[in-house]
Amino acid sequence: MTSQDFIIREITPADNAELANVVRRVILEMGAPKIGTAYEDAATDNMFETYQKEKAIYFVVEQHNKVVGGAGIAQLDNYEGNFCELQKMYFLPLVRGKGIGTKLISTCLEKAKEFGFESCYLETMPYMTAAQKLYKRNGFTSLDKPVGNTGHYACNVWMLKKI
Repeated sequence: MTSQDFIIREITPADNAELANVVRRVILEMGAPKIGTAYEDAATDNMFETYQKEKAIYFVVEQHNKVVGGAGIAQLDNYEGNFCELQKMYFLPLVRGKGIGTKLISTCLEKAKEFGFESCYLETMPYMTAAQKLYKRNGFTSLDKPVGNTGHYACNVWMLKKI
């Protein structure tokens, strides 16, 4: 399989159940806690509706009409500055290592720029080392402490990129 086997597109209401399944499967696969992560977020079951607000968008990765991953951007919660957050970026194993992560980050950051955001923030887990390498390759740098308050207290790796 190559990156041509995958489609990146905006989320639709029909994607909600499949996407929630992807998010929770990856969280469990990575050994992440269910509490203090996207696993328990109400938004995880209603991703289409969650991103129907100003300056927010979510993209799914599709392969053969199946949702296999996704990521979105939205205003960073509880922060006064002009920062967005790269949110809920999850891929099933069959997607990883094919350049889709970089394509999806680029797609999200292009939209963030259109929306007028100055910087993009993200949070992840210390043992998600492949994800951290991907973020660093795409220009994100590590922070010493969180920005804003996402409510994901189990995520203690924070990164930022100027757009």
